[in-house]
Amino acid sequence: MNKSSKHQPQTPSDAEHPDRAKPCETAKGAVTRSARRTATTQQIFTVAAGVDTLTLLNQACENLAALNVLIASFAGKLEGSNRKVLLSIQQLAAVTELLVNRARENLDPRSDAPDAQPPTLH
Repeated sequence: MNKSSKHQPQTPSDAEHPDRAKPCETAKGAVTRSARRTATTQQIFTVAAGVDTLTLLNQACENLAALNVLIASFAGKLEGSNRKVLLSIQQLAAVTELLVNRARENLDPRSDAPDAQPPTLH
């Protein structure tokens, strides 16, 4: 038994007209859909070539500190095993931040040291 409605408009399928691209309804301007492809994170985000190691470590340290705060805030809203898992992730982020800080100090030991003042002689 084939159900068909007289009120449904007959429209050609995309397969019948492969040369016509459908515009994306939510996009502004002339954006057309293309074949769906999953891009990797590395294809989307890149770090500029030529950035020195100390700058990269500084940025990584700041990102880890922000991650630590976000996780701690979110963990405060959870209970039970979910909270324990999130706190374990926070601990890994905190330890990684310590490792990055140590690597930064090893590269440039003067960067975090207070300004050296001459000794006071009496």
